[in-house]
Amino acid sequence: MGDVYYKTINKITSVLLFVEGIKDAAYGEVAEVRLEDGRSVNGQVLDSREGLTIIQSFGDTRSMNLKHTSVKFSGRAATLKVGTDMLGRVFDGLGRPRDEGPPIKSDEELEINGSAINPYSREEPSEFIQTGISTIDCMNTLVRGQKLPIFSGAGLPHNKLAAQIARQAKLRNESEGFAVVFGGMGINSEEANFFKKEFESTGAMEKSVMFLNLSSEPSMERIILPRLVLTTAEYLAYNQGMHVLAILTDMTNYCEALREVSAAREEVPGRRGFPGYMYTDLSTIYERAGKIKGRNGSITQMPILTMPNDDITHPIPDLTGYITEGQVVLSRELYRKGVYPNVNVLPSLSRLMNQGIGKKSTREDHRNVADQLYAAYARGIDVGNLIEIVGSEALTDSDKKYLKFAESFEKKFVRQDYYEDRDIEKTLDISWDLMGNLDVGEMKRLKPEHIKKYGEWEDVQREAH
Repeated sequence: MGDVYYKTINKITSVLLFVEGIKDAAYGEVAEVRLEDGRSVNGQVLDSREGLTIIQSFGDTRSMNLKHTSVKFSGRAATLKVGTDMLGRVFDGLGRPRDEGPPIKSDEELEINGSAINPYSREEPSEFIQTGISTIDCMNTLVRGQKLPIFSGAGLPHNKLAAQIARQAKLRNESEGFAVVFGGMGINSEEANFFKKEFESTGAMEKSVMFLNLSSEPSMERIILPRLVLTTAEYLAYNQGMHVLAILTDMTNYCEALREVSAAREEVPGRRGFPGYMYTDLSTIYERAGKIKGRNGSITQMPILTMPNDDITHPIPDLTGYITEGQVVLSRELYRKGVYPNVNVLPSLSRLMNQGIGKKSTREDHRNVADQLYAAYARGIDVGNLIEIVGSEALTDSDKKYLKFAESFEKKFVRQDYYEDRDIEKTLDISWDLMGNLDVGEMKRLKPEHIKKYGEWEDVQREAH
C-alpha cells in the first residue's frame, strides 16, 4: 500500500485499532501506527473483512486518538532476521536486541507465523534427550522431536527447573549440534535477570538464544514471542541441521494475552472467558515441533504453564494436554516437603517414552524399572493415605516396606541438587538400590534376567553366581 497513511480509524480499544475503508489488507500483515507526537508503534492485522481492518497494536494505545492517529500498511507479513550469530544473544518480545549487542546482520529473513509440520512429512521421534533429572529421564523420558509440557502452579520453582533443563539437556551423541531457544513471556525483572545470570554463569548461553518479554512491557508482545522462538528454532534445526530444545514459559501469560485480544474484539467467550479458538491457536505453536523426513535437525518443545488455582482441568492445561504428547506435573505437596525438583511422577506422562529408551538408547532395563517404580510408589502413597483412616497399627509388614519405599523414593530419587546432573545409568542404579528394600517376589514388572544382572537382593546375586 506504499507510503499511504490512513486516518479512517473509528475505534481504539486497549490493544486494537479498527480501521475503515481498507480493501486489501492481509491477515498477519505488518502495520505502522503513527501517533500525534510523531512516534510510531508496530502492529499486525488480525482481521480484514467488509472494508473493516482490525489491527493488534504492540505498543500502548492510551496515547492514541481517533483524530490524530494514522496507519500505514507494509504489504508484508512479520519477519525475523536469522543467523547463527543469534546464538549467545538476548532479544525482546519483538526480536530486537536487549543485550546491548548489534542487530543481526543477515540476508535471511523468515516469516514468524510459520506453519505446523505436515503429518506426511513428519518423522517419528525416537532419540533420547538426557536432561540430567531422574524424574524426567527415567519416568517421563524426553524424546527428540517431542512436545512435553511442564504443568506447574503459582509460586512453584518451574523457572528454576526450566533453567536446569536448559543448562543440562544434551544428546547422548555429543558430536551432533545442539542448541536451546528460550522464550520468557510476561516474566518480571527478577526472573529475567535470573535466567540471564544462570545461562551466562554456566556457559549455557553459548548454545542458546533468549527472547524475553517483561511483565511491564506490552502484553501483546506475548502473542508474537513464541513465534519468534519457533522461527529461530526452525532456522537452526532445518537450515543449520542442529537439534533444538525450545522452552516457552509461561504459556498461561500467552493465553491471558489471547483472552485480552478476544475481549477487545467483543467475541463470544468460551470456557473461563478464553476464546473458543484457543485450541487451534495453541496448536499453531505446539505443532511446529518435530522432525522432518530428509532433514538432519529437529525441534523438541517444553512449554511451561502455571495452572490457575493448581487446577489441571483449567482450559489452558486441558487444551495443552490434548495437543502435546504428555505432561510433567509439579507437586505443591512435594514443594512443601522441601523436595526439589518437585515432580509428581504419578499424574506425569510421556507418551513417546517407549520410542526413546531401551538397549540402544538408554539401557535394556529402563522400561521395566520405570513400571516397577510407578507401581511401588503408587502403593506407598496409597498406604500413606490409608494410615489417616485406620492408623499405622493396622499396617502389614509389606505395607510398611512400601510406605518406607515411598519416603525413600522422594528423598533419594525425586530430590536432587539444582546443580546435580545425573546420567541415565546413575538414575537407573539409584532405582535398583531403592527397589532392593522391597521383597524380590513382588517385583512382577522386572524381568528375571534384569534382576540377576542389576538387582540388590543378596539371595538373587548368590544364585546368579
